[in-house]
Amino acid sequence: MEKDLETSPTPATGQVAEAWARIRGRLREEVGEVEYRSWLRQMTLSAIEGEEAVILLPTRFLRDWVRGHYGDRLRALWAAEPLGVRRVDIRVAPELRGGNQEAAPAGSMPTLADGGLAGASPATAPGARPQQAALALAEPLSSPPRGEARTESKHDWAAPLDPRFTFDSFVVGKPNEFAHACARRVAEKPASPGFNPLFLYGGVGLGKTHLMHSIAWAISFNGQRNVAYMSAEKFMYRFIAALRSQSTMEFKESLRSVDVLMIDDLQFLIGKDNTQEEFFHTFNALIDAGKQIVVSADKSPSDLSGLEDRLRTRLGCGMVADIHATTYELRISILQAKAQGASQGGAEIEVPPRVLEFLAHKITSNVRELEGALNRLIAHANLFGRPITLESAQEVLHDILRAHDRRVTIEEIQRKVAEHYNIRLTDMSSARRARNVARPRQVAMYLAKQLTSRSLPEIGRRFGNRDHTTVMHAVSRVAELMQADGAFAEDVELLRRMLET
Repeated sequence: MEKDLETSPTPATGQVAEAWARIRGRLREEVGEVEYRSWLRQMTLSAIEGEEAVILLPTRFLRDWVRGHYGDRLRALWAAEPLGVRRVDIRVAPELRGGNQEAAPAGSMPTLADGGLAGASPATAPGARPQQAALALAEPLSSPPRGEARTESKHDWAAPLDPRFTFDSFVVGKPNEFAHACARRVAEKPASPGFNPLFLYGGVGLGKTHLMHSIAWAISFNGQRNVAYMSAEKFMYRFIAALRSQSTMEFKESLRSVDVLMIDDLQFLIGKDNTQEEFFHTFNALIDAGKQIVVSADKSPSDLSGLEDRLRTRLGCGMVADIHATTYELRISILQAKAQGASQGGAEIEVPPRVLEFLAHKITSNVRELEGALNRLIAHANLFGRPITLESAQEVLHDILRAHDRRVTIEEIQRKVAEHYNIRLTDMSSARRARNVARPRQVAMYLAKQLTSRSLPEIGRRFGNRDHTTVMHAVSRVAELMQADGAFAEDVELLRRMLET
């Protein structure tokens, strides 16, 4: 219930200022200079309302932190002062942002700009009610315009999104279909139970970043959520900059104000203990507030051995989706999708299917390098006005192809073929001539001739000291069967792909 000044006189301004200065000084001594400057320096005393002291802070985040960590101590310190204060109410006053929050000297008449006692405000003129004085400062509790704040935040520390990386341009195949489905679910319903956090992991260039950008674009399109995407490296550098500039509070506030936080390449934080701790607290604050977190790394949470155990376990408590190495079919699909948009001076550049198949066979490490090879071919055709052929592809991409030439050994061929046909490895060099053994042995000889540079006599020696004519017969026989029997040809081709990848 409100009390008029006549029935509940407030203490003299000088007494209040002196008490507030003592309380701030005690807090500074108790918590230390660093903690005081980070959390308590921006406190401003608004008014004394009967037995209640009203303290203002510039942001909700600071208010909640001070209320939760220092509220009890503030009440105890106020109770120790001879002013009859028994309660402390901590409120938000956004207009305090950027002001000087150091306490005014005792005995002075501080103003709101001084950051000490807001007693000189017009709202506290004689005749005004103390509660009205507080409300005059704390009335605008809403934050600054969200659109403006988001723009500033993204410009300040969040990374820009690549317009090419959307769900529409993502080619789905067996290796990435589960991760794609999880990403879609998070984009449609952020912070859904079981999908928060979403942890995407896989090798380099398999589509993790593409999916993260796709999620961010899809959520941002509705304009109702504040999405922040950044690499783990940028997170670390921004944290270090905040420490140097003594603006860690602003950094924490920025991170905790987003609706969706996305951190790419989390493995970069391995070995950075202080940054890991800051991310850990940010992670907990956002999850507790019902905000969505999406993280990517090159390994699963359990395999990121350089991360703290408490962080690894929290990362694994949501949805963990891996992206496997690409298959030949997925690589072909990706190349076909990219080749459709190829143009040369407004005219379509045709990329022959044979060239796409050649690239899909030869470049198997990651999608990024695959796309780079195709882009180089298209640029070469564009600059020189020449059609893309298999021969020109081998010439233009000679350095990439040489790096991807995989040396397949005869022993590896024998082992893979034996496993495929369910025979013993020793049968490859035995004298047995049963059909279920002889045919796989011929296939292994054929593949040894196709995939290695070994001579026919050397191949024969590796298959139980057989004559080179036996190897020649096996190669020609397998070639004939492949022409006559499509199923057999697919079987041999599958073995070839397995050995080449």
